[in-house]
Amino acid sequence: MRIDKYLWCVRYYKTRSIATKACKKGQVKVNGAAVKPSREVFPTDKIELRKDQIIYQLTVNDLPPNRVGAKLVDIYRVDTTPKSAFEAKELLKYSKDYYRKKGTGRPTKKDRRDIDDFYDNEEE
Repeated sequence: MRIDKYLWCVRYYKTRSIATKACKKGQVKVNGAAVKPSREVFPTDKIELRKDQIIYQLTVNDLPPNRVGAKLVDIYRVDTTPKSAFEAKELLKYSKDYYRKKGTGRPTKKDRRDIDDFYDNEEE
């Protein structure tokens, strides 16, 4: 089975074309080597894929006949992704958080002054 089809079947990607694009970008590795979307996958292959700033590591148990339900995914793969990868994503979420949410409108008077001060200091 092709790697893009396998990743779609075990629900790592919503569509097969998204899985194909990920392979072309080099975000998918099989046994440590970046692969094309047409690469065949066999049981016991180790797959590493980068999605949403998390590097997932999985081992192929068996090949599904077609796309499977979420409850049956564990039959076809073993997820060996370390917990620290998910914790790092949580920390990244908090580091981007600041007092004003993005898209909440125009800058306040205080924001405007801070922006002006920043540009004044940059010019000096």
